[in-house]
Amino acid sequence: MCEKSRLLYELMLRKGYPEEFSRLICMEMNTEFTAERMMYYVSGEMKRLEDVADEMVAIMELRDRLINKHITEHANAKINDLYRNINE
Repeated sequence: MCEKSRLLYELMLRKGYPEEFSRLICMEMNTEFTAERMMYYVSGEMKRLEDVADEMVAIMELRDRLINKHITEHANAKINDLYRNINE
């Protein structure tokens, strides 16, 4: 677990979320990016467990889209380099 995940875990416990639920959420929010986004979400008023779980899934989907975007951009850059080298 990264440092932000540990802080998220402590925040969730202080807010009154169940220990097991908080631990499971923090195991999935295991990067600085994901843990920080979830911290912003749970730092306000107490949310239903279902809503927190839905937000976790949304954050993970965003993370996956960003990863895929970077992979695609890298692949496109390599293809462009290949085309430039062919024409030279």
